[in-house]
Amino acid sequence: MDSSFLLSITTFAYLLCTLLYLSGVVFLYQPLLISGSVVGALTLVVQTAGLLLRWRESYQLGYGHAPLSNLYESLVFAAWAIILIYLILELRTRQRVLGVFPALFAFLAMAYASFSTQVDSKIQPLVPALKSNWLIAHVVTCFLGYAAFAISCGISILYLLRKAQGGNPHPRGILGLLPEARQLDQFNYQMIVFGFLWLSLGIITGSIWANSAWGTYWSWDPKETWSLITWLVYAALLHSRTMQGWRGSRVAWLSVIGFSCVLFTYFGVNFLLSGLHSYATK
Repeated sequence: MDSSFLLSITTFAYLLCTLLYLSGVVFLYQPLLISGSVVGALTLVVQTAGLLLRWRESYQLGYGHAPLSNLYESLVFAAWAIILIYLILELRTRQRVLGVFPALFAFLAMAYASFSTQVDSKIQPLVPALKSNWLIAHVVTCFLGYAAFAISCGISILYLLRKAQGGNPHPRGILGLLPEARQLDQFNYQMIVFGFLWLSLGIITGSIWANSAWGTYWSWDPKETWSLITWLVYAALLHSRTMQGWRGSRVAWLSVIGFSCVLFTYFGVNFLLSGLHSYATK
């Protein structure tokens, strides 16, 4: 058994997890939501084993690096981080209905990594710029932030759907299990704060790494510029909430915009703009 087999299982297991969560929401059936949580937790264990096995395989090939060095590995780690953070949130809030979008995002990340012709899943040697002890610190902190923002985006979409029901405390249909809008707003805010802290650490570790690799803390590389834009969007969101008292729909829409910036920082810069981070597409 190798890592590719376990990660292939992970892809389809996250699809099953998504379908269970979605079915539980559509049919207002808690056992399906519980099944989604169980499948998600078990899949996280399998994916963790796959990542650790891939790490060992890189040493067996003579490369010896953490599985965080290219587009395929970062997508796999992104899916892992989304489900990990979401399951912790679910454990704390007992709101399994929130799992639809995190499970969907994790599945899409794994599906793209597994089936896209633009993604090479082979274990490769590190390019010179990545041969640093800062690799793990920078990638992990950034992707924990990205994962939290993905969950925040999902909660924001649910909030906007819930808000569309007006003041009805007991919405019918597929929204029947959603928490109150006030609770969704609070969950959203918590995820944004969590993600913002990790993204800030990611930018700091990246700057330190850049100085050691390229001799400068900041070079206005496209990825660096869009990381800063993303950071500023979420900083503006938190400032507006704290100082201006913004709540609800404004925060939800800003969260969706912020996650769009995350996606462009990750995908758009890699495929559309060239720079010092172009190796990330390999």
